[in-house]
Formats: sequence, C-alpha cells, structure tokens
Amino acid sequence: MSAMQTAKWPDGAMTAVQITAPGRVDLTDVAIPEPGPDGVLVRTSYVGLCGTDLELLHGTAGYLKDGRAAFPLVFGHEWCGRVAAVGEAVRGIAVGDRVVGQTMVPCGQCRMCGRGRRTFCERLVEVGLYGLQGAAAEYIRMPARSLTVLPDALSDVSAAMIEPAVTVVGGFDRVGCGIADDVVVLGTGTIGLLAVQLAARVARSVDVIGVDPAGLALAAAAGARRAMRPEQAERGAYSVVIEASGAPAAFLQSLELAEPGGRVAVIGVANEAVTAMVPGHLVLHGIDVFGIRHGLDYYDRTVQLFEDGVLAAEPLVAAVLPPEDADHAFAILERGRSGPPKVLLCFDDGRPGAAAALRPGGKAR
Repeated sequence: MSAMQTAKWPDGAMTAVQITAPGRVDLTDVAIPEPGPDGVLVRTSYVGLCGTDLELLHGTAGYLKDGRAAFPLVFGHEWCGRVAAVGEAVRGIAVGDRVVGQTMVPCGQCRMCGRGRRTFCERLVEVGLYGLQGAAAEYIRMPARSLTVLPDALSDVSAAMIEPAVTVVGGFDRVGCGIADDVVVLGTGTIGLLAVQLAARVARSVDVIGVDPAGLALAAAAGARRAMRPEQAERGAYSVVIEASGAPAAFLQSLELAEPGGRVAVIGVANEAVTAMVPGHLVLHGIDVFGIRHGLDYYDRTVQLFEDGVLAAEPLVAAVLPPEDADHAFAILERGRSGPPKVLLCFDDGRPGAAAALRPGGKAR
C-alpha cells in the first residue's frame, strides 16, 4: 500500500477488510472502484469501528436481516482520508485534500430530499452498510457532494470521529440545548462521551449515568458534574436527557429523568420492546421525545467543534491497529467496558509508524 502521488485514477486491485461470514473477518483483494464524472477516489487514512460494525460481524444487523446488505461486505462508515483522484465534473475538491465522508448518501431528487429531509431519502444508501462499499479498504469512491474538506490543523484521529459526533451535534440542536439546561447523558460509549463533552461546554451542567467504572471515569474527566450508576439518578431532575446507550431499560429511565416540560433525545438504538411505558406520563408532564436518526446536516459544524477543542477524540481511543489486525480490533470492541470505547484501523502507511500513533488509552507514544 504505497502513497498515492498522482491525479490519475488507478485501476486493478486493492487491499480491503471484509466481513465474509458471521464471525469472520478477512484481509482480501478487491477491485479499485471505477471512475465516474462526479466521483472522488479517496485513499483511506483511518476507519473507526462501532457497535453497528460489531452487529454486522455477528450477522445480527438489521441491514442483513432485511436484505439490504449481504456478505462479503467491506465495512467502515466512520472514516477520513486524502483525495487521490477526481472525476471530470468534480469542482471544489482537489487531489491532496483531506476529507471526511458522510455515511448517508441521499439521492437529492426524491420527495423527502425535496423537503430538505435528506436523512429520510427514499433511495438512501449508506457507506459500509448497504449500497456503497465501506472505507475499510485502500480506496473508497464517494460522490463529491458527500465529502467535507478538512482543515489542516485537524488531526486524522479527530477526523475519524466526526461521523459519530454529527449525530450528537444534531441531537443537541433538535432539543435546543443551551446554557440554562441541566443535562443528563445515559451511556458512556463513544456517543455518550461526546455528548458529555459537548454538554460541558454549552449547558449549565451535565451528569452521566453508566454501568462501567472506566466509562464513568472518562465522563468525569470530560466534564460531567456527577458520574452515577442508574439507581443513583434523581427522577425529574433534568431539562435535557440524552439517551446514548441503546439499552431498553435506559430508554424507560430517560423518560423518568426528564423534568416537566423536559426534552429527551434518543440516540441509542434499542431493538427490544419495552412494556413499562405509561404514555400519560409524557402527556401530563409535557415531555418531548426526539428520535435522532443521524446528523447529516451537521458535518461542517462538527468539524469546527473539533477544531475549536470543544470535542476531543484522543481520550476516547482504545487502540489504533493496522488493517491486518482487524480481527484483533473487533475483539477489543467485543470486550468493551474496559476503558476508552473507540477502536481505529489505520490504512495510512505513508507515515512511518502511523498505525502505532496511539497506544491503548489514546495516549501518544
């Protein structure tokens, strides 16, 4: 995997990491994506792994169950890279630009896109999930409209964390979180810790609820006033509740934690039914519940938040590994609840020791 120094669109084969069957990850050769007029070929730098990728590995992801995705699958929807070649119709993006790619790629022409609701595009495809090859490869081809050019000062590790962060930023915008709000975040994974970081800067106070001592410690370091277990939380004490764990019990608790007139942003995806919900509680307490599907319109704002130091990626990184160690990366993610939540694959071998830039815990060597 040598560095790309030319604007010519390469052809032939490239190295990729594929999930080839439930529980199996292989380093393979696949074809380099073909050029197109509005296409941009990006040489991958970093790819983040998340719970959705783990569900793909387990074969339990909804994308597999409903037939949108199938094995073998090149995963990777949290990523950054450097432009290697551009199509003849591309403007505003040049070879050598560092970019972050959007996960959701809407058509721009359907009824929902016409309403400005691109997240709900009727012909939506998602990078590394269904419809488009993921970034766990030497190269990824993207529509120019789905790339955001990065400032030079932003690190690649921060850039690889932009995709999960846009959902947090979008969620805070949806609930209108501001300096008068007392916030509680449920969950100490990547989404939860980013939410704590943001709330610590934009709200009056932020508490966090979790079950992992290491995650609670990370949240306290990120600015949480109190880091609590679920049974320690006070009901009706928060104007904004961020449910970031994806646990069904946490969803129910999030409704109880909101004060009268409070707002609840549900970011975690709970796929099990809950039966203890009392709808009258929402009505009589005037609680607003927002389902936060993604933050497709918040990439530029999120880049700025990382550049300004409001959000910080490095404390959330457990390990950075080369693609040939992808099976080990998934094993670290599988164990979970042992410290920082994010695992990255580094495809950028243009810098000596790039894959070893961080050791577990996110500390520079």
